[in-house]
Amino acid sequence: MAESIIGLYKAELIDRRGPWRHFEAVEYATLAWVHWFNHQRLLEPIGSVPPAEFETLYCYRRNPRQRPLLAESGHF
Repeated sequence: MAESIIGLYKAELIDRRGPWRHFEAVEYATLAWVHWFNHQRLLEPIGSVPPAEFETLYCYRRNPRQRPLLAESGHF
């Protein structure tokens, strides 16, 4: 699984937006890509929702009394 994510990262960010002039530019672009991947990208295998929302819903369903971690999910 990790190799798949690394492949996506390299294909979608590193290769597409390179060549990179500074290490810091790669760091900031990586932070933005990870945020996008976790909070905005819709993944079909998990119901066409972002991974962070899926995790929040999963945790909530396991323990409905626990307060959700992501209030912006709109499902609570």
